[in-house]
Amino acid sequence: MLTTRSVNGAPNRLAVGTPDLDGTVSFYGSLFGWRFGPAGPGAGGHGLFRLGGGTVAGGVRTTPEQGPSSWTVYFRTADAEATAKAARQAHGRVLVPPADVADQGRTAVLADRAGVPFGIRQPGGTGGLDLAGQPGSLSWVELYTPDIAAAAAFYHAVLGLETAAVSFPGGVYTCLNPAGTGEEAMFGGMVPLADDATETEPSWLPYFGVADTDAVLARARELGGTVRLPATDVQGVGRVARLTDPYGARFAVIEGVPRRE
Repeated sequence: MLTTRSVNGAPNRLAVGTPDLDGTVSFYGSLFGWRFGPAGPGAGGHGLFRLGGGTVAGGVRTTPEQGPSSWTVYFRTADAEATAKAARQAHGRVLVPPADVADQGRTAVLADRAGVPFGIRQPGGTGGLDLAGQPGSLSWVELYTPDIAAAAAFYHAVLGLETAAVSFPGGVYTCLNPAGTGEEAMFGGMVPLADDATETEPSWLPYFGVADTDAVLARARELGGTVRLPATDVQGVGRVARLTDPYGARFAVIEGVPRRE
């Protein structure tokens, strides 16, 4: 499961970029109970969402030229420059070169072979996610990709991620975990894009834990969000749903913790 334990290759930051930061703050504050505040001097306009005093995500205002609102998942690295170089060598791209963001660490935004953006973060003065795997925090991530084998090879070369085939009702799911950690450290999975009718483009999708999926969907609709996949029970996993916030950022929610049966 996804935890706050700082391990290379595991998600250790999550940020939403949006043209309407005030509206986005209001939406997620009302939906998950998050509070938003500045990340500190030298953070370049970045702010942090907190829940009960712990950091759960980041947020930054973007320009229309930077595209619609979207969530970016960041993975821990011990060396941002080396990881960016590895991405290039594995036929990916560096979208935003490594740079220091106040005391938040050294970050960069890369793209995999299919063009899917993702972030890397070399920790600085702060650890990253203070909460994970519980209601209101990041609990799982999924990569929707046209080629599972190519994606697995890319993320292994760049982040050291390992994959494992896990049997679930309806088929086999490709799970992800950091190098050398084993099944207990699985934090996400890969899904063939052709097998999913909801996701139309290659992307990373964050799942946030909730106590009641149906109640969250009803509240999201009231706040101007859109439900892309209605609440669905997945045996051995929980009750999941996929949404879009009012500004275009895609995310999912899960009631229950992904685990291997």
